[in-house]
Amino acid sequence: MKKLAHIAFALLAGLSTLKAQESPKEEDFYKIVTPPIPEGIILEVGGLTTMPNGSLAISTRRGEVWIVDNPTSRTPYFRKFATGLHEILGLAYKEGALYCAQRGELTKLVDKNGDGKADVYETVYAWPLSGHYHEYSFGPKLAPDGSFFVSGNVAFGDEEWWRGESRVPGRGWIFHITNDGKYEPYATGVRSPAGISMLNGELFYTDNQGDWMGTGAIFQVKKGGFMGHPAGLKWAGLPNSPVKLTEKQFFAERDNRQNKDAQGRAIKPENTLGEAPQFLYQLKQKYDMVQLPAVWLPYGVHGVSTAELILDDTKGGFGPFTGQVFVGDQGQSNIMRIVLEKVKGEYQGASIGFRSGFQSGVLRMAFDKDGSMFVGETNRGWGSAGDANQGLQRLVWNGKMPFEMYTVKAQPDGFEIEFTMPVDRKSAEDLDSYKVSSYLYKHYPVYGSPQINLEDVKIAGVKVSDDNKKVRIVLDGMKQYYVHKISLEGVRSATNSWSLVHPDAYYTLNNIPDGDKLKVSDLKTTRSGKAQASVSTEPAKEHVSPDGKGKASPAKAGAAAKAPSWEEVKPLLAKNTCLACHAPDKKVVGPSYADVAKRKYSNEKIVELIYAPKPENWPDYATPMAPMPQVPKAEAAKIAAWINSLAK
Repeated sequence: MKKLAHIAFALLAGLSTLKAQESPKEEDFYKIVTPPIPEGIILEVGGLTTMPNGSLAISTRRGEVWIVDNPTSRTPYFRKFATGLHEILGLAYKEGALYCAQRGELTKLVDKNGDGKADVYETVYAWPLSGHYHEYSFGPKLAPDGSFFVSGNVAFGDEEWWRGESRVPGRGWIFHITNDGKYEPYATGVRSPAGISMLNGELFYTDNQGDWMGTGAIFQVKKGGFMGHPAGLKWAGLPNSPVKLTEKQFFAERDNRQNKDAQGRAIKPENTLGEAPQFLYQLKQKYDMVQLPAVWLPYGVHGVSTAELILDDTKGGFGPFTGQVFVGDQGQSNIMRIVLEKVKGEYQGASIGFRSGFQSGVLRMAFDKDGSMFVGETNRGWGSAGDANQGLQRLVWNGKMPFEMYTVKAQPDGFEIEFTMPVDRKSAEDLDSYKVSSYLYKHYPVYGSPQINLEDVKIAGVKVSDDNKKVRIVLDGMKQYYVHKISLEGVRSATNSWSLVHPDAYYTLNNIPDGDKLKVSDLKTTRSGKAQASVSTEPAKEHVSPDGKGKASPAKAGAAAKAPSWEEVKPLLAKNTCLACHAPDKKVVGPSYADVAKRKYSNEKIVELIYAPKPENWPDYATPMAPMPQVPKAEAAKIAAWINSLAK
């Protein structure tokens, strides 16, 4: 009996040791806390700001403003400050008053008699609306001089719901409201600018994937700038417009470079999918006012509906990332970390995962005076991962140091990675610990883009710093304008052999810096043989039908398709961004694949619906599926066969 007990104890000790050696996850450093919210309060959060006295101000899509006193205590106190407003998607505090962007105006809210409620609802400026449901207004954000910036969402087309239109001035624009209440158009080319932000006195915004936006992105906004979506160019000719690019120039330039279908026949620019790729950087090479994204966010990996940016100004209260930027995502209910740098006068940088698992879509964020981050959430109008439709949560750092890439910086011959703690030199000098690939996104009038020209990038060697805190990765062929995925699956920490909490960084390389390159003699080129799986080197292909309208014919796509396994189909679903909105067995933004299988469509019918969805088939889902003509027919057929295999 004693021997058995000894064996059992040894087994338990071994399991405990094994568990202790496992690499920690996100939740081991950052805890999600859900504060108590009084019954009957629905927080579809559209705006969030911390006030000078430490109270938290919240605006909602339902037109209410709430003040939360003692927001980090066990018993926060909620009081309604204002009501009866129209879809407040932003909130700012200035000189004792709250300012909110309603759908059609910038409004000042003042409590004059000190009873805790707004007595004055003052219109600072009202802008035109067409009445379309998608004309959201985001902001305001305070400029350094105390004036405000607001961003205007485009309307959608009547026949193609996902195609953006600017029906009145200000739609598809970022505009400026001066201190004396005057309106100034500032920049255009935006589609769904949900995350207008001020970072260290400079204006940025985030856009969402859709037509002319290959995926979610972060842009710096300069006066007179154009970010890529042509709808707002309709108003570029107005007398007070700082944007000098016209609709005629935009479409003529596009037509000059890409004006024929796959059969060589001329087609109209608005119907162009094109056979040869067209990229935003090509437009910038001709027109200086074109702004490239500082960071592209990989669709379905780092979100599907990019929300607000927030600067970590906590001076260490939120962890080791002071001065860096966080961006939320509504669809996938997560937050990413953004590392920015300026190269040749333009911002560029990397997107790295940070924290997932929020109860609803992350739309707004604000830091508390204790260093924790409040996260305002809603899934209304889109849908999101998580079980709740709305809410308020808080993200708290527990003081432990995570093993992460601290910074990622471009070099003349590759990238330099700095870590939050020293790396194990043996693993960091092994070329098989790394994987680098590169790709582009298309700039065209289709809902989103696959990764174009995806290929591996050869790693020539690495150099580890003397203090083991930095690694220089030298590449054989960097590509300007490309996104470089840098994967460090094999790198381990020095003290505890942890793997990185987030081993992948997606760096947008707008400019390659000048400077000296490392000598071959300085590099380590050893390989352990523990190579990571290679990415496909075959570029994503576009499929254009004979009519030039981009809808590939599914006539034979599903014929005799043999059902692949989950392991076989998962890479196809990820590549084509299907997993951003669908899961095998649960509702996300769209229905689960199991629910689709219950409809008993034929394989051919599912392929047809991939290219030409019918939203009326799923009336219980708020967000219609966009056409996906970029999915290769062979892959669509495999996906269809796998979906139908779930019915068995």
